[in-house]
Amino acid sequence: MQFFQTLWQLIFKEIRSLLGDKVMVLLIMVMFGIVPFVIHEGIKAEVDNATVGVIDDDRSALSYRLRQALLPPYFKSVIEVERQSAELQMEQGQFIFLLDIPPNFEKDLIAGRDPKIQVATDATAMTIASGGAAYIEQIFRQEIAEYFHIQNNHLPYEVVIRSHYNPNGDSSWYSTVMQIVNNITMLSMILVGAAVIREREHSTLEHLLVMPIDATQIALSKIIANALVILVAAVLSMYFVVHLSIGIPINGSLALFAFAAIVYLFAMTALGILAATLAPTMPQLALLIIPFLIIIQLTSGAMTPVESMPVIVQKIVAINPAKHFVAITQDIIFRGTGWATIAPKVLIVFIMGIVFLALALFRFRKMLEQQ
Repeated sequence: MQFFQTLWQLIFKEIRSLLGDKVMVLLIMVMFGIVPFVIHEGIKAEVDNATVGVIDDDRSALSYRLRQALLPPYFKSVIEVERQSAELQMEQGQFIFLLDIPPNFEKDLIAGRDPKIQVATDATAMTIASGGAAYIEQIFRQEIAEYFHIQNNHLPYEVVIRSHYNPNGDSSWYSTVMQIVNNITMLSMILVGAAVIREREHSTLEHLLVMPIDATQIALSKIIANALVILVAAVLSMYFVVHLSIGIPINGSLALFAFAAIVYLFAMTALGILAATLAPTMPQLALLIIPFLIIIQLTSGAMTPVESMPVIVQKIVAINPAKHFVAITQDIIFRGTGWATIAPKVLIVFIMGIVFLALALFRFRKMLEQQ
């Protein structure tokens, strides 16, 4: 009981120290309160409000129909441009797509001469350019078929695609939820590492060493206190910001997500302690954590599916706890699955946390001995 009473007092001290650090509190508020809105509005993989210019040398009923078929929200209103200034306007970034409809396009189609419409794309807008070109091709094929009353009856079936989650294919839903996961990953290491460095820089670590306090209690208090603050911020952000404000549905149990986040925070905060024992100052801690976080996030599956990575990388990232937590979050938030589905992944993260904690405590005791 004395062990847990002392631990609780240390946890309360850590929470009060963290909440008294205005910079850290501001960082947490920005990461979980403002960044999800920025990600939702600013990062989209699908075509959205793409600018289109057209050089229409045909000026037939069909060419006007094709121009009017490019509608919001995928495309902005088509703007007619002169051929002499079209290339300059593309270089200035005024258009992502430039349509060049040749003369007698409709007549050549009727005569069976197979005319071509040139679609020039600004490849610097890589995602929109590739997706938008496919959209334009599909729209033009459909409009031309309807215009000439062409029927595709040669197939004995019709393909109908329905999306169970995210029916409109809005990529911002996915990226916003994954940003919460990335925030948890980043802050869990930064806050715990900063807590250890702060003790060292303020010379309060020596005060703790002369007290009847074990190194395990000091490390656990920092892990639990910072993990608790991050957990509360993440759950509130997921419900009030992501779900209520932005409107992204949560198909599974938020309580189950919170439980999985606790296990994940246990593993990542232990890594934060380990990083802090390797870096004596805050700048060195930042230099150590930043590349480490980049590797963790890039191989977690939040940005690129793990299945699309090289086989050797897929085997290596099996020891990345973020990879398993991303899969857990997708199962709960997107698919609405229950405990039976995520239990093996949660167990893997928990075992990783125990290993990381053992290494962190070993290094932490060595650091205290040197103090």
